[in-house]
Amino acid sequence: MKTQVAVPPTINQNTIGAALNRSARKHRDKLALVFGERRWSYTELNQAVNRVARRFLEAGLEPGDRLAVYGKNSDAYLIAWLAATRAGLVHVPINFALSSDELRYILDQSGAAGLLSDHSLAANVTAATHGLELKVSATLHADQGETLDVLRTALSESDATEPAVDIDASSLAQLLYTSGTTAAPKAAMMTHQALMAEYTACMVELDIKGDEPMLAALPLYHSAQMHVFLMPALLLGAPVYLHEAPLPDQCLARMAQERIVSFFAPPTVWISLLRHPEFDNYDLSSLQKAYYGASIMPVPVLEELQQRIPGVGLYNCYGQSEIAPLATVLRPDEHQQRPASAGRPILTVETRIVDLEMNDVPIGEHGEIVHRSPQLMTGYWDKPDMTQEAFIGGWFHSGDVGYFDDEGYLYVVDRIKDVINTGGVLVASREVEEVLFQHSAVSEVAVIGLPDVKWIEAITAVVVLKAGAEVDEAELIAHAKSHMAPYKVPKRILFADELPKSTAGKILKRHLRKDFQD
Repeated sequence: MKTQVAVPPTINQNTIGAALNRSARKHRDKLALVFGERRWSYTELNQAVNRVARRFLEAGLEPGDRLAVYGKNSDAYLIAWLAATRAGLVHVPINFALSSDELRYILDQSGAAGLLSDHSLAANVTAATHGLELKVSATLHADQGETLDVLRTALSESDATEPAVDIDASSLAQLLYTSGTTAAPKAAMMTHQALMAEYTACMVELDIKGDEPMLAALPLYHSAQMHVFLMPALLLGAPVYLHEAPLPDQCLARMAQERIVSFFAPPTVWISLLRHPEFDNYDLSSLQKAYYGASIMPVPVLEELQQRIPGVGLYNCYGQSEIAPLATVLRPDEHQQRPASAGRPILTVETRIVDLEMNDVPIGEHGEIVHRSPQLMTGYWDKPDMTQEAFIGGWFHSGDVGYFDDEGYLYVVDRIKDVINTGGVLVASREVEEVLFQHSAVSEVAVIGLPDVKWIEAITAVVVLKAGAEVDEAELIAHAKSHMAPYKVPKRILFADELPKSTAGKILKRHLRKDFQD
């Protein structure tokens, strides 16, 4: 009988750190990342990640510890994420717009052992960490003073060899907190292997190429920018231009100056670019791939994008945090026939539309969208009851209502919580929004249901007008009546200067419901 020789535990593990090593060895001196005036080659980026990972471990953090990160986009933020995965830590990204109380909740709920933050958020950090014992509390990029600062460590001459940490691909890489629109935020547990499965699928389904400059301007704490676009691009050797925020003038200038090929943004950001007074003066001819997602894109805005950036390829990306987050894609060649579709499931995702008993509903009928996939979360951190509920019947329940057409294309009707019950009839807010968007005066619109004695919920549209446009409530209601059934027509039209949005560009309908419910 022959003796079996044990394979070293790190030799075949497909972790995020191992994937970065492969990219750095292959692409070496190629440009990897640009942020402000700083430029990092692939070799320099990988060495910086090693330095910071070693510093985390020297400071007392141990594999499996949760490391919370509370800051805006920067090269230091990206390096901290990669260093956490290389050190075997569990990265906990936190929305930089959260208050000190909200920050404290996540630190407590995750059991964070360390916290990295922007120096500009020091007041919130001080309030949130009062009485809290942390192994490490440090900065991402402060000018001076802190003993552990990510950027200074990354730029130092300290040891840049890879730390000797045995990391299994099934171990956690990130706790990704959902937005908490209906309850306290809950954290999706994402493993290295789940994220790696998604990265591979994104490369294929979104046509990401290693020789195409990418602009990344949406928040890195949000899974779409980090895990659907930036990470697959880095693993393929692409140059990534990172911005702190998606400011229209800066994004348009960067696209023109650096001949950017691909850019992702939610519909609200694409609309802000289109409304920029100098939009048509920028040379955007290099832009070949316009990705959108995070919320539903109105068809009139899609048509405007195609008209004003001739030849651009549009990709609709649908999913959610718990699935890493990409689930389906509508590719450019599919937009002409099905502009309102979310596309078909990607190669690593299987999707169904089911009724309450988990039976498949007939083609064209509405039901809940459910998935199974190797890139799904393993559950919600320290919330076993919510985990069990999310996976009833052996599939992940998205909380979205949708339907399939006869060729397997998915249509997302609405979030279950955003469907409006008006007089006992269910109406999808998206359907009403699409009609109002067709009016030439409307720049943005959000449709919500407000409590009503007669109607249960009164369909209400909150509208932002285009600059210089004029229209009154009666005209918009008349427009809606001419395009849809009477029961779907808004009972009220409210006008606003802007719609409340998250830092990731999502319209916060819960804020509108709260502001206008009286």
